[in-house]
Amino acid sequence: MHQKLAAFVTARPKLIILISILLMIPSAIGFFATGVNYDILSYLPEDLDSVTSLDILDENFQFAASSIVILEDMPSKDVVKIKEKIEAIECVVQVLWTDSVLDISVPVDILPDFAKDLFYSKDGNATLFIVQYSTGTSDDVTLDAVKEIRTILNEQCFISGISAAVADLKILVESEAIIYVAIAVTVALVTLAFTMETLFMPLALFFALACAVVYNMGTNFFMGEISFVSQAIAAVLQLGVTMDYSIFLIDRFEEERIKTPDDLTTAMQRAIKTSFVSLFSSSMTTVFGFLALCFMSLTIGIDIGIVMAKGVILGVAAVLIILPAVLLQFNSILSKFKHKRLLPRFDRISAFTLKHKKVFAVLLLVLIIPSFIMKDQMGIYYNIIKALPDDTPSLIALDKMKADFDMASTHFLVMPDDAPAKDVEEMLKDIEQLEGIEDVLALNTILGAAIDTSVLPEIVNDLCYKDGYSLAMINSAYDAGSDEANAQVAAMRQIMQQHINGGMATGEAVLMADLAETAGRDLIVTSAISILAILFLIMFAFKSFSIPIILVLSIELAIFINQTISWLMGTSVSFIAPIVVSCVQLGATVDYAILMTSRYKENLAEGMDNDTAAEKASAIAMRSVFQSALVFFTVTGSIALVCDITLISELCIMLARGSLISAIIILFLLAPTLSIFEPLIKKTSLDWPYPDPLRR
Repeated sequence: MHQKLAAFVTARPKLIILISILLMIPSAIGFFATGVNYDILSYLPEDLDSVTSLDILDENFQFAASSIVILEDMPSKDVVKIKEKIEAIECVVQVLWTDSVLDISVPVDILPDFAKDLFYSKDGNATLFIVQYSTGTSDDVTLDAVKEIRTILNEQCFISGISAAVADLKILVESEAIIYVAIAVTVALVTLAFTMETLFMPLALFFALACAVVYNMGTNFFMGEISFVSQAIAAVLQLGVTMDYSIFLIDRFEEERIKTPDDLTTAMQRAIKTSFVSLFSSSMTTVFGFLALCFMSLTIGIDIGIVMAKGVILGVAAVLIILPAVLLQFNSILSKFKHKRLLPRFDRISAFTLKHKKVFAVLLLVLIIPSFIMKDQMGIYYNIIKALPDDTPSLIALDKMKADFDMASTHFLVMPDDAPAKDVEEMLKDIEQLEGIEDVLALNTILGAAIDTSVLPEIVNDLCYKDGYSLAMINSAYDAGSDEANAQVAAMRQIMQQHINGGMATGEAVLMADLAETAGRDLIVTSAISILAILFLIMFAFKSFSIPIILVLSIELAIFINQTISWLMGTSVSFIAPIVVSCVQLGATVDYAILMTSRYKENLAEGMDNDTAAEKASAIAMRSVFQSALVFFTVTGSIALVCDITLISELCIMLARGSLISAIIILFLLAPTLSIFEPLIKKTSLDWPYPDPLRR
């Protein structure tokens, strides 16, 4: 297969370049036609009680998508005017305020306690109303409504809630995603210009990889929509993880050119043939690392996994098809302005580590246990609002809610409307005693268990009773996603189970609590699947039982150290970061270990003794490893520096740091470990070479 591919590519370089450019047109159309989902909570499993009750909240009470508008130091007549303008917006169902149940002529001081607690701040200087939407939390229509509400409000008004946060996130992603790609390309081009032999060669490399990126983002159209995480960093991540494949092919082409300097076509055919199997094998570890994300219960894993696995496959195809065509067609230009590659030599380090190989091999084994224990101390958060800058309007509004109303999150209890009123009242009283609960608002707490609901105004009945369900709203002083909120949700659910059957809780904090539990399981599952898949791939490639364990152990140590550093620095990261990093760092950087081990095996086959084979393998392979890790580091690191979205910035920081840590582990620990365990490797591997004693 690879022979036919090599012959086809080298025979028609102009045609391939033309087709690759033309394919960008439908890909660009597909990119702009692909929807983007900015709501993390929408990826929760549908069988969770919190998701089921959220659907009921949406369909029956139209409370699933709602915002809270805070107005400070404003007369009631002005509040009413703003309320009426908001009510006129297309997807707004209703705006709840005191005039929904009482006339505004009623003085605040004599309002019922429930109305004062819900709609007015403790000092009475601020009021709020609740805006209910007919569309979903992150629907474009809802986000447009949030935008329109903000045009109505003045500097004394603030809008909070998930929809407002999603709207802010959308603005950031749309305004910055293109900037990320531009910065990544610029930084990588500069890095490669110094680490490659010619100044123009990086341009050929980037043309091929840019085609792959555009194809990947364009073909996401068939998925309907992708997550904002994929939208923001998929292109950058794809460039970073596929860069070493193109470098490998270019280096192999340069080696073949020396053998046949007057026949570039033959040199390229040989380069493609010799690179095909190694590129395919190396890319599969990365592909399986991403595909492990598809086994997450949170369906955002399927989104990121498919987008990135597809990107790697398209990247390898571009390296084997488009890059050779460009190198052949523009060889004369690309070969100009040659200079010495500005890469360090690793001979002395390799010699030093092999001289003290027992110390470094033991160090690898010794570091595993403490780093494994310490990595679990890393702080993790689940609230999307923490992914936004502090000056984001929705975050400012949340701070206002906390300061003026002691309200950081709201829980909703959905119950069968035939539940005994006495049991419901007792349940709500117990919940009200929980630490951090500010208000419990339901007819049972407002009017008592014996109230005849038929005498109540229709709007009150619709808010609290509808289609076989009753609703209670509970305001909490705890931030959604915090440890305190998660514990509060657990206690609230326990109380519900004790008093009534069929009751369910939902709301931002409840969903975040389920998100935390689900993400914890996902981290274990995806890590295990990616490790097992890559173990089998390496075992198949080397026909060995021991080599996969050594290589994966080395990269897992790098992953543990990466996560431990976050804990030592006292930084918290989003729940997405450790899940993605554990799979991506393993899949992408285990290639470094495979490259060194392959060189080590080749050196043994040439008759070198064990230590010499390991030392030379380390010295030679580390130049390629360092170059690849440096590009990956600069690309993701530059994004981390400029990104305003904390979630994306944290992920890029960990990926950038992880690439360097993996390279350092391989440089100092892998070669000594391979040398120490060579007798074991020989016994547990098929066709493992060993030198002829007469050639030593």
